[in-house]
Amino acid sequence: MDASSEHKLNDELLSNTQRLSFDYFLKEANPANGLVADRNTPGSPASIAAVGLALSAYPVGVERGFMTRAAAAARTLATLRFFWNAPHGPEPDATGYNGFYYHFLDMKTGRRVWKCELSTVDTALLLAGMLAAGAYFDGDDESELEIRHLADALYRRADWRWAQNGGATVTHGWRPEKGFLRYRWQGYDEAVILYVLGLGSPTHPLPPESYAAWLSTYKWKKIYGRELVYAGPLFVHQFSHVWIDFRGIGDAFMRNHGSDYFENSRQATYLQRDYAIRNPKGFSGYGETCWGITASDGPGPTKRQKTAGGRRFYSYLARGAPFGPDDGTLSPWAAITSLPFAPEIVLPALRHFHEIDLHEGNPYGFTASFNPTIAAADRRSCGWVSPDHVGINQGPIALMIENYRSDFLWRLMRRVPAIATGLRRAGFSGGWL
Repeated sequence: MDASSEHKLNDELLSNTQRLSFDYFLKEANPANGLVADRNTPGSPASIAAVGLALSAYPVGVERGFMTRAAAAARTLATLRFFWNAPHGPEPDATGYNGFYYHFLDMKTGRRVWKCELSTVDTALLLAGMLAAGAYFDGDDESELEIRHLADALYRRADWRWAQNGGATVTHGWRPEKGFLRYRWQGYDEAVILYVLGLGSPTHPLPPESYAAWLSTYKWKKIYGRELVYAGPLFVHQFSHVWIDFRGIGDAFMRNHGSDYFENSRQATYLQRDYAIRNPKGFSGYGETCWGITASDGPGPTKRQKTAGGRRFYSYLARGAPFGPDDGTLSPWAAITSLPFAPEIVLPALRHFHEIDLHEGNPYGFTASFNPTIAAADRRSCGWVSPDHVGINQGPIALMIENYRSDFLWRLMRRVPAIATGLRRAGFSGGWL
C-alpha cells in the first residue's frame, strides 16, 4: 500500500470510528434532561462521567457536521438546567450535594440509584464537560448566554475543601449513609483533572499543599527500558488528557524527571505494545498490532475456565500491563484513545481491529472488549466479545481522535480560566502556559 492510499484508509477509519462513537451520545441519552446512559442496555442508569464526555463531544459534533449548533446548544442547556435545578442536599435520594454528584443517576428522575457514592472524580469529568460547553457556546443569544452562566455557576458550587475531609488529598467520595469513603486520590491515577479543577476554583479551591501531597505518592519506574510514572490500566494515562494539553508543560515532579504527562502517556502506550509483543502469559491474539489493557468488562470468572486450559477469567476489572491483572482481555477503545500520543503504533492497531471484524454488528463502532484466548461459538478469531457499549469508553474515542486531528478540544480548554489557573497553582509551567 502506497503512502497516499494508507493515509486515505487511516482517515476513513478515523472518521467512521469517531462518528459511530459520537452517535452513542445522540442515541443513548434522555434529551429532556441530558442524562447519558452508562451502558446501551435496557434499564441502565446514567453515568455522570458519560454526561461530561457528552457535553465535551457536542462541540466536536457541531464542528464535524454531526449535529447543528442549535441542536447541540439545546441538548447542552437541558443538561445544565437539570443539574442546576435537581435535588441537591444530604438526602439519600438527591442528585448531588456540596456541588458534587452521585456516580449513577436514574435516567428519568435524575436521582441517585444503587446507593452509589457521591463521586469526586466523576464529578470532575462532568464539570470539565460543563466548562468545555461554556467555552464553546460564546454567542450572544439567550440560550448560549445561559449555557455560560450555568456552566460557571455549577463549577463554582463544588466545595473542594469539603471533599478533602480534613486531609491533604481529596477523598474518592461520600455516602449519606456512612460519610466519606476511606480511599483518597493518591498515587498516579486519572485524577490530574480533579486536582487541576479543584485548585482552579474561584470559590472553594484546594490548597496548593493538596497537589504536593498527591505528587509525594508517585512512583517512578523503569520497565522494559522505559522510564515513567507507572499505572497499569491505560485509561489512567488518558482521561485527563481528553481536556488538558500537557505537551511541553510540567509540574515539579515531571520537571525533575525531564518529562511531561504527554510524554509519560506516550511511554505508557509503548509499554502496552511492548508487553503484548512479549506476551509472557501466552494469551492468544497479543502482538504488535493487537494490544490495549485497561479497566473493562471481561468474560467472567468461572464458566469459561474449562474452555481455555483452566485459566482464570474476570468480569469487570481494572486490568493492567505489565504487572496485571491480565486475563487475555483487550479493549480497542484503550488503544485508539492513545492516538495523540503515539499515532505510529495506534493507527496499525486500529486497522487490525477493523480487519478482525471487531466492528461487526456494533452500532457504536468497535466492541468494548474482546478475549481471543476464549474460543468463539462462531469461530471468529476475536473470541469472546463484550455485548455492551459503555459511555465512558465511547467519549474518549471521539474526543481523542479529534485532538489528534485538530487539537480542537485542547485549544478550547486552554481558554478556560479554571484550567490555566489550576495548572499554575499546581506548579505547572512552560509551553502554552
